[in-house]
Amino acid sequence: MGIMNRFINDIFEKLAWEALRPARYKKKPTITSWEIQTIVRLVLPGELAKHVVSEGTKAVTKFASF
Repeated sequence: MGIMNRFINDIFEKLAWEALRPARYKKKPTITSWEIQTIVRLVLPGELAKHVVSEGTKAVTKFASF
């Protein structure tokens, strides 16, 4: 369980660092969902990125429907 926790934290940290780039470039405090999808595709390998983007899109759609 500890190994999985470290793995997830490592992936989150990589995504967070990559998310800083467009925010700094545009000098805005937030980034769009399109930018997040692009970051995920850059950081995660092939099929994993596709699944993450798909699940993220479903989660955002469900959240927006409330």
